[in-house]
Amino acid sequence: MKIRLILTLAAALTAAAPGAFAQSKGPTDPQIAAIVVTANQVDIDAGKLALDKGQSAEVKALAQRMVTDHTKVNQSATDLVHKLNVTPAPNATSASLKKGGDDNLKHLKGLQGAAFDKAYVAHEVTYHQNVIDALDKTLIPNAQNQELKDLLVKVRPAFVAHLEHAKYLQSKLEGTASGS
Repeated sequence: MKIRLILTLAAALTAAAPGAFAQSKGPTDPQIAAIVVTANQVDIDAGKLALDKGQSAEVKALAQRMVTDHTKVNQSATDLVHKLNVTPAPNATSASLKKGGDDNLKHLKGLQGAAFDKAYVAHEVTYHQNVIDALDKTLIPNAQNQELKDLLVKVRPAFVAHLEHAKYLQSKLEGTASGS
């Protein structure tokens, strides 16, 4: 089940590859806006669930960081699209992200305690790696509006920091499990 969820999320994010869009030109700025907002909302929703169900204080701290940081990114993206008078355009990638996020929430809701913590953190590692890959290979290179491109470049280090934090926590949780 865990592998299927990770593959669903990976497929959703890699669907943002240039060939996935019409004319093989990559996503348009309105499509990129929808992908960014959806990707952040998926992580906000998972973080809120982890705040409620997480067992470890460190997992809850990670979850709070995800909710806070991704809410700020979504607010920045929303402010920018309003400023530019651009309407985010739902697309196959944003729809796939939403479905993958919903599937992940369903899976996580069925877990408790340490199993929940490990699954949530594993998801964060995979998700953030895939988001960074999508930023680097698809979203940043295809953004036409300089302000949108600048926003994507500006938030990238936060995604890297999230990935590193989640990897650290994952190794700590696995270390605890292997030491028992």
